Amino acid sequence: MPVPIPRQRAIPAAEGGQAHAAPPHDTTAPPLGGPRVNGFSSTTGASTDTGADTGTDAGTATGGNGSGLTLLVIEDDPAGSLSVPELLDSAGKPIRIRTARNLTEAERLLTDDVHCILLDLALPAPGTTEGDEDELVALKHVLRLAPRHAVLALTANDDSERGAEAVRVGAQDYLFRDELDGRLLSRAIRYAVERKRADAAQRQLTESRLRAQENARLERGLLPTPLLEGSPLRFAARYRPGRSRALLGGDFYDTVRTPDGAVHVMIGDVCGHGPDEAALGVELRIAWRALTFAGLCGDELLSTLQKVLEHERADDEIFATLCTVDIAPDGRRAGLCLAGHPAPLIAREGRLAELLPYEDGGPALGLLPRARWPRRQVELGGKWSLMLYTDGLIEGRIGQGNRRLGQEGMVDMVRRQIASGLQGDELLEAAVNEVRDLNGGDLTDDVAVLLLDRTPGAR
Repeated sequence: MPVPIPRQRAIPAAEGGQAHAAPPHDTTAPPLGGPRVNGFSSTTGASTDTGADTGTDAGTATGGNGSGLTLLVIEDDPAGSLSVPELLDSAGKPIRIRTARNLTEAERLLTDDVHCILLDLALPAPGTTEGDEDELVALKHVLRLAPRHAVLALTANDDSERGAEAVRVGAQDYLFRDELDGRLLSRAIRYAVERKRADAAQRQLTESRLRAQENARLERGLLPTPLLEGSPLRFAARYRPGRSRALLGGDFYDTVRTPDGAVHVMIGDVCGHGPDEAALGVELRIAWRALTFAGLCGDELLSTLQKVLEHERADDEIFATLCTVDIAPDGRRAGLCLAGHPAPLIAREGRLAELLPYEDGGPALGLLPRARWPRRQVELGGKWSLMLYTDGLIEGRIGQGNRRLGQEGMVDMVRRQIASGLQGDELLEAAVNEVRDLNGGDLTDDVAVLLLDRTPGAR
């Protein structure tokens, strides 16, 4: 004989289609004068989702708008030993009761508006037979079925050890069958729901802390402390993640001074955002530092970095842009290599800030298997400031339209800021803030920007 499926008498929209009309589960007169629900009997204080149609609107018990609590009872006791005269939530509103005689039926009735589950631990789980060693198999099944719901375990009075084990497995609390009353159950339901919410909040907090720790580790890998001991050059940098970024993106940079007195600086950007791209950026930055100390530069260095990228990337379509500058020990000349990256900006003494030449640049790393990256000699002069940046600095919008700041807009902005006397950290901070303001809020892409200054005679 098929198991009857209970039906709420006046079905709210959230429950429509979840239950169907069926004969009442128990036509025996309830012990306390209320309609019986699978062994539960209740007075008018608690609305019940049953197959019996008594003309009472269960939806009106919670105002018909989804407020109040709903309890799903999973229990098949035919003797009706559970008698609950009244269930009220903390606001004094009746708690709705929905019942299921087995776990298969419970799965049909477990909708989002259910707040708590009361499970009889004696209930057999699907696929189990009498004598199975695991006495909590039904509870484990429910916890897998409803990971976001509060669960109360119901056990016999002489089986407190089983109840305690149920809590260790994942239930919010356990109750003794013979001591159950409306006041106790109402309080237990409210406690279980609030404890589940607190557990969820604590889990989210823990996840946020883990993300913050991962973010910090990635930041240390992507944005390291420069190794410039003994160099007269001054270094400054800023990094700002894009909007709604849970993790850093693929922007990275580094600056080192080799034993011959030359200063090497680079900045790059792995396409995409997230932990995989950030991890690849860390690998490329560390590889660049190791290859630079080994004496590689220009095309030889970039070709080797491309091999690293090709072996480490998760997808063949992932690429990275890169800009490298190696400054001679006297600080007056530099070699420039561009791999699909925007050219740096230089501000020389007595001249307007301008972009370094970019006509001889090569493709981004990872696009062409046998690409070449020519190294171009650049005269820097005696006193200068060199700014390297990722495309997040120039791709922000201007105003309400689709117009972007672009490199020309960035050059004009930096010229104006230098003319006002800004330099070093103050210049970078002003540039990043103005780009954000022009965009009307946080930028979509990450922004990394660094500045090297040479001022002869200054400490």
